[in-house]
Amino acid sequence: MVQSQLRQRGIRDERVLAAMERVPRHEFVRADKQHEAYEDQPVAIEACQTLSQPYIVAAMLEVIAVRATDTVLEIGTGSGYQTALLAELAQKVYTIERHAALSTSAEERLLSLGYTSVTFVVGDGSLGLPQHAPYDAIVVSAAAPRVPESLVAQLAEGGRLIVPVGHADSQQLELVRKIDGKASATTLDGCRFVPLIGREGFPE
Repeated sequence: MVQSQLRQRGIRDERVLAAMERVPRHEFVRADKQHEAYEDQPVAIEACQTLSQPYIVAAMLEVIAVRATDTVLEIGTGSGYQTALLAELAQKVYTIERHAALSTSAEERLLSLGYTSVTFVVGDGSLGLPQHAPYDAIVVSAAAPRVPESLVAQLAEGGRLIVPVGHADSQQLELVRKIDGKASATTLDGCRFVPLIGREGFPE
């Protein structure tokens, strides 16, 4: 997966590549889907959610350039795969998921794999977690109709936010940097994510 889907398609961040070699992706999918774990496509998980395609996960992580000293917020825990990758890359990870069952199973899974630097929260991810802000990086794993202002407000100076923005069925990745207290946005590749449900996302 790392060689054919990531390196050959232009992923160059060696820390991201090494993390994706270490984290066992098959541990984050249902037993009946494990044969799809390393394929170049999303994989369905519980609660009508998905585990994103390996390349898009790597591309998002490369763009936000997570440092070993960073505190990171993840919006949309899902099965916990990207959470584990962030735990490999950052000092501290907060992750929020609106489905309690997903959050619980992801926490159990990560603890069983030895990840102890993650705090799991159930709630409206579109509003972030202001009580633990500011964050050096925020990764949103669901599509928003616009960049959530609450998340921008929770970025540290120099912080990076990556979020899919657009319609429910088609989006583009937006990279937002906070520079001198102001948000500077760059539009990146097209993508397709499940919708971010919440006050600053899509209605349920």
